[in-house]
Amino acid sequence: MATAGNNKGIFKKILNVTSGNFLEQYDFFLFGFYASYIAAKFFHSENEYVSLMMTFTVFAAGFLMRPLGAIFLGAYVDKVGRRKGLIVTLSLMALGTLLITFVPSYDQIGIMAPILVVIGRLLQGFSAGVESGGVSIYLAEISTDKNRGFITSFQSGSQQIAVVFAAILGYSINVMLGPEQVGDWGWRIPFLIGCLIIPLIFILRRSLEETEAFKAQKTHPTGKEIFQTMLANWKVVLAGMLMSAMTTTTFYFTTVYTPTFAKRELDLTTSESLLAAVVVGLSNFIWLPIGGMISDRIGRKPVLVGITILAIFTAYPTLNWLVNDISFNHLIMALLYFSFFFGMYNGSMVATLAESMPVRVKTVGFSLAFSLATALFGGVTPMVSTFIIEKTGDASMPAIWLMFAATCSLLASLYLCKRLPNKKAVYQETKA
Repeated sequence: MATAGNNKGIFKKILNVTSGNFLEQYDFFLFGFYASYIAAKFFHSENEYVSLMMTFTVFAAGFLMRPLGAIFLGAYVDKVGRRKGLIVTLSLMALGTLLITFVPSYDQIGIMAPILVVIGRLLQGFSAGVESGGVSIYLAEISTDKNRGFITSFQSGSQQIAVVFAAILGYSINVMLGPEQVGDWGWRIPFLIGCLIIPLIFILRRSLEETEAFKAQKTHPTGKEIFQTMLANWKVVLAGMLMSAMTTTTFYFTTVYTPTFAKRELDLTTSESLLAAVVVGLSNFIWLPIGGMISDRIGRKPVLVGITILAIFTAYPTLNWLVNDISFNHLIMALLYFSFFFGMYNGSMVATLAESMPVRVKTVGFSLAFSLATALFGGVTPMVSTFIIEKTGDASMPAIWLMFAATCSLLASLYLCKRLPNKKAVYQETKA
């Protein structure tokens, strides 16, 4: 009974803390999926490619704010606590969401329309810079040495639920409304629903308990001490960024960019691209805890190294096969294969990154490494993919970008795993 009670308490904490992750990914997925509609409403151009590139550039701009959020908000979380800090990040995320939802179109307010959309994305990016890191560190601190990979996998697991929910909602709107209605005002409905669930997420996060690991720290670092520690550990942060490259690149290709890729490059319907996103989200949700559990059993290194090598040698053949024999079924098969990469790798990667950071600055260290990876790899994936396809005329080329990210992650994983020969010793200082 005690074990059942403990498990219930842990999963309640997981629900409370990952609720903000749900909102973050829900909004990011919507922005990517409705990129063509947002481009038409806010970024006028006679050239569809230019308009779409402008939209994906704004999408990427939000990620460029993540490192700043990681540094300043991450330092705040490490100083005042996980609970208080994560409530602040949720507030900023909610403000950005509200702004994007209700901004009038370019035809109504002119140049202020794209400016306000950019501000909304920057607020979301600043908040997201520490959201994933803060949640991951919270989960790492309530876990044990035997289940840390499994528990931390729910950080990304909550994002997969958001993708599935957003995709199903988008599919329903696409069925009920005509293309002109969706383009005119229907695309705002999912964003509005996101605004309506914000109060519920605030309630969940306000009931969040502070971690015992944080409360056990007798002193907490000042801002100056945090920055000094981060400078002293810059190699670990850089390696953490590169280790996260494959996770962020694969995720944003298979979720955010897939709807645009399926419609623009494969000539599939909007409904088919949305159904594909649902399948990918469900697949990710299954593979994430499996990857985490396997890494808890056999170690982080075999999972990280094995998956990156597999991605390097098979990503291009897989996407090239899809492009040369286009069908909805083949799209699903290719995305499920990439989903396997993401879920297995990320299930181990999050725990490894948490275990790699200095104890007193875990949140800012994790957040900075992950946000840099998201900014330089994942966040620009839709933009890079659109650009290289346009320049080469080969719709298979995004796989080269994925292979490059996998190579970076392989080298970084070897470096960080070498620094952590005994993962069970990592949290002893925190628990002391």
